[in-house]
Amino acid sequence: MIMLRLQAAARARLDGGTPVVEVLIAAHQGSAPRETGTRMLVTHHEVLGTIGGGHLEWKAIEAARQRLARPEAPPQELDLPLGPALGQCCGGRVKLRLSHLTREALDGWTLPPPRFPLQLHGAGHVGRAIVRLLTDIDCRVDWVDARPDEFPLHDPLEQPHITPIVSDAPEMEVAQAAPGTVFLVMTHRHDLDEAITEAILRRGDAAFCGLIGSATKRARFLSRFEARGLNAAQLGRLTCPIGLPGIAGKEPAVLAVSVVAQLLGCPASQRT
Repeated sequence: MIMLRLQAAARARLDGGTPVVEVLIAAHQGSAPRETGTRMLVTHHEVLGTIGGGHLEWKAIEAARQRLARPEAPPQELDLPLGPALGQCCGGRVKLRLSHLTREALDGWTLPPPRFPLQLHGAGHVGRAIVRLLTDIDCRVDWVDARPDEFPLHDPLEQPHITPIVSDAPEMEVAQAAPGTVFLVMTHRHDLDEAITEAILRRGDAAFCGLIGSATKRARFLSRFEARGLNAAQLGRLTCPIGLPGIAGKEPAVLAVSVVAQLLGCPASQRT
């Protein structure tokens, strides 16, 4: 579960009066299943997020549920060598901090930067499949389409990082994106794909410009863009077809997996 979604879920539990224990990886050394700053939330009946699974997580959940019966207990730290203490083969060491979650503590969470900002044009089958995959990936998505009925029902608790945008002129939304944005274009009309893609290429600062379609579509669009004055550097920014090579299949779910994997491999998505 991504941090923004975890934060929204935590706020909903606290607003509903549900006690929550936060399990935080306060520090780690060597090989560990998750990094410092990873959070997991535990209630009497739920576990939200993960600190890496396995015996480490099982022990943390057990300790957290014991704390739920002691609401006045101060924060607790567990220093766990993963190999000797827990029988895990990671070989590192993890320090966990367990505390009762408060609204003040929740408001003070530092959220990691998103892997990438994405402006996704098109709420058709492939667009919807991509958004489903991005539900659990830490990114920020402006999802643009001119057809309001094409968007599925949006749950801000499940997808707080995804913003549906209904626009009669989707190509005009391109100018609203920040420099370094990742763009995907897959609308229901080729003329609209062309207008949006041209607007992206003219910006010159996109981290990725991906257009759904064939090599023939790419050649046709590039010829038209060149005739309208785009230079070689601008034209060279276009990726079409999209998706990782070697993944065969045109089903929306298969295309979505291929495209999302491609985005995760882009320099824009690499956290330092």
